[in-house]
Parts: sequence; structure tokens; C-alpha cells
Amino acid sequence: MHYVKMTEKPIIGKCCNNQLWSVILISFVLCFVLLCFDYSALTGNQDGVTAVLVGNYENSITTQKSESLQFTTSLNETLIRPNRTDFITRQPSKDQQSVKEKPVADSCSGEYIYIHDLPRRFNQELIESCESITVGTERNMCPYLVNSGLGHEVENFEGVLLNKSWYSTNQFLLAVIFRNKMKQYKCLTNDSSLASAIYVPFYAGLDVGRYLWGVKASIRDQSSFDFVKWMVSQPEWKKMWGRDHFLVVGRISWDFRRQTDNESDWGSKLRFLPESNNMSMLSIESSSWNNDYAIPYPTCFHPSKDSEVLQWQDKMRRQKRPYLFSFAGAPRSDLQDSVRGKIIEECQASKSLCKLLECSYGVNGAITCDNPANVMRLFQNSVYCLQPAGDSYTRRSIFDAILAGCIPVFFHPGTAYAQYKWHLPQNYSKYSVFIPVKDVKDWKAGINETLLGIPEERVMSMREEVIRLIPSIIYADPRSRLETFEDAFDLAVKGILDRIDGVRKVIRDGGDPSAGFADGDDFKYTFSGYGGET
Repeated sequence: MHYVKMTEKPIIGKCCNNQLWSVILISFVLCFVLLCFDYSALTGNQDGVTAVLVGNYENSITTQKSESLQFTTSLNETLIRPNRTDFITRQPSKDQQSVKEKPVADSCSGEYIYIHDLPRRFNQELIESCESITVGTERNMCPYLVNSGLGHEVENFEGVLLNKSWYSTNQFLLAVIFRNKMKQYKCLTNDSSLASAIYVPFYAGLDVGRYLWGVKASIRDQSSFDFVKWMVSQPEWKKMWGRDHFLVVGRISWDFRRQTDNESDWGSKLRFLPESNNMSMLSIESSSWNNDYAIPYPTCFHPSKDSEVLQWQDKMRRQKRPYLFSFAGAPRSDLQDSVRGKIIEECQASKSLCKLLECSYGVNGAITCDNPANVMRLFQNSVYCLQPAGDSYTRRSIFDAILAGCIPVFFHPGTAYAQYKWHLPQNYSKYSVFIPVKDVKDWKAGINETLLGIPEERVMSMREEVIRLIPSIIYADPRSRLETFEDAFDLAVKGILDRIDGVRKVIRDGGDPSAGFADGDDFKYTFSGYGGET
């Protein structure tokens, strides 16, 4: 018995030791499994896959940043998914399902614009050679290029202007102003596949402005040929063969529609090149072709914040207007029996009812009409501002008048009604007076009698509508952005996006996108459909 007891003790101790190690081993395995389970819950997504998003800076959207805490996959991001190694799956909770079913809306959907990076010869080099842009005139363009193309600040002479938002802006620099504003556009993208429109910053107006007088047609056209050759070589062109492309110029469209190669004919033939014909062009005056669109001339008022716009509108509402009507412009001695000549005659004969500001080329023109304070003083003191056709159908004075709260009086539908459809009301009688003059020889009703016969209630209503239009016909300072107002740039961008979206709809419906895209409209500048004052 004693021997047996002595030999059992080591056996019992050995068994106990084995059991203890087994318990420790099992506990360790369970802990390891639980830790793996917890790690998978913390790092795995709904299907147990770890997702890592790496932002691609070069193709990132300039201004759009998602506020969602969830990672999302887009064309601008690379989704890296490692091999699946976890073996424990989890079902998504109801909260996770509801979040997945409610993606964050893209506020720029349908509004993205891609800016083509053109060779410098088509824009920047033209700016650098600004002294040659206006060959044949007394001045070059260089002094007007300061302040992002707005020109030098203008002093508030005798309180006519308000705050420091006024500049000596040159209308031919609209393309430069537009490009600088486009750099601040809220929905820019560096990924052209996302873009609803392709903006082409070719300063075609500045280019042709060097060669309009006494230069061979082949030289006037050279940049246009080089430009379209470069455009069609880009991958973006083949997406819609250029029908989603647009450019902006600071000259009238007719300057780019020379139909022959006669040396004596005016302008270039940029818009008659087949490739350019597939693009849309925004200019200060459109032609009678459907792919040309008119946007406002740049005025000298470029506010940097909403309060400056509101202050100016209030000033125009309170303004006393001692003159019934006024006219600012130069006589056209080379145009026999012109409407302009008749207007000047009537104004001079009306004595105290009308105020005339004669503008002329050269030094005197620079002193009078080139100074915005002089023009604003005249228009602010007038109830009506007469707007006959200038060297072409349109004139910058239209927008100076609206800016001054002065009701414009038109004599031809091509001066405004057939032009600025994105910026001016379709119901033209809300903001203007129309005295149709098809032939000056048929001039019957005097301006005095016509304007004096308009009821006071309508006068007040038209003036308020004109003042309401002010934000939509000005270009805010490109170095800032208005908060609540849409300016002329904003409305132009909306208009061209709608235009291109319409072309896409035609394609989706199986139609021909070229049908009507660049057709001529022979009735655009006729008097048909426009009634005048009686």
C-alpha cells in the first residue's frame, strides 16, 4: 500500500499540469478569435472588405468636396481593395442600409465645365503683345488690361458714381474678363469626361483686331486655321464633335463671318470654317446664325459684393430725372438719312426736354464718352435713353442706360430684342419703349409726342424693371464672387449649358445634332412680330 501511494502522486501532478496547459491554450485561442472578430468589425465595411480611397489630385474636381463621412467611389478617386482574407461575415444594420440608399447629391451635376489649356499663342501671347491689338487707332490695349482686364479705377467725380467699383473697361476685353471669371466658377473640373461643356479661351477678337485694316485675308485667317487644327486633335472634340464647345469674344460676330476671300471684305472667316461651325460663340452682338449668342457688353461697373449692387440700385431709385430723354453718341455723316441723324435733330429741337452728349473719335471722344462719369451723369438725369443702331445693330450704351436706371428706347429689334435673350425679358415692353423705324423716310411720330403719351404708372413700372435688371447685365469683379445675385457671366453660363443639354437630348432621342445647330435665321432681324408704340 505504501508503495502504491508513493507512485500515484507524480501521476496525479502530471495530469493536473496537462489539464492546466490545455485550459490556457483554449483560452488563448478563444481570445485570439474574439480579437480577430473585433478587428474585423472595426476595420471592415459592410461586406467585410477594407476600402482605401486615394485621391487623384490631377483629376480632382476643383471646388467640390463631399461633406459625407462615408468613402465614395468616383472618377476622381482610386478604390483599392485588398484580397479578402477574413472569414467572419456580418449583416449590415438597418442604419447602414438607409445611409447606403441615400447618396450625397452632387450640386454641380450637369454644370461642370472643363477649360481647354490652349497653346499660349491663342491667348496669353496676345495679351503680352497688347500694343499691337488696335493698330490704326490712337491707343493700344495695354492700359486696359490691369485689374484682371477691368482697366484702371475711375474716381467718383462729383458723386456721380458710387464706391470703388468703377473702372475704365474696354468692351473688346470681354474675353479676358470672362476667362478670369471662369477661373472662379464654382463647378470647374479638370476631368473633361465629367464636363457638360468645354470652354475654349481663344481670344479671337484680340487676334483679328491686329489685322482688320490693310492686311491680307490669308493673314487674318491664319490663327483661325491653326486654332481649329489644334482643337480637332484633342480627345474632347470627338465626344460631340465640338458641339459641347464654346468660346467668348469681345467683338461683334460679324467680324468673324467673312464669306469671301476678297481682300476688301471685312474680318476673318473663323465662323465659316467647318470645325468652328460645330462650336457655339458668345459675343457682344450675335449674327443671324443659330450658333452665335449675344451677351451684354461690359460696362464700367464691376462690384465685388452684393451690398455694392444694392446701394447702386437704391441710388438709381432715388435719382431725380429732369430730362425726358437723352442721347449719347456721335453723328454719322457717312450714313445718309440715318435714324441717328434724325434723333440728334429732334433732341436739339426739343430744347429742355432732351439732353445731348456728342461723342467723337480722337481726343474729344476720350474726354467725353469714354469717361463713365460723363455718361452716367447724362443717363441718371434722364427718364428715357435713345438707343438707335450704332456702327452695327447694337451698342454699349444700351447697358450703360440700364445701369443708370434709364428706360431704353429702341428703333430696331436687332438692337436688343433679337440679341440678349438670356439676359433681357422676353416681354420687351416691360422694360423698354419700341418706336419701329424701317425707313427713316417713313419717320412720322415725333419722339416727344410718343414719350409724353406714355402713362406715368407704366413709366414707374418700366423704371423699376430696368433697375431690377442691373445685376443681370453687369460683370462682377473677377477677383470676387457675388453671394445672392446672378450677373451677366452667370446667366451666360446657364444659357450655354442649356443649349448644350438640348443638343444632348436630341442625340439621346436618336436625332441629328447638326439639324438646325448652325443654320441661318433670315427673319431674326426683321420687324415681324415686334409691335411698336402707337
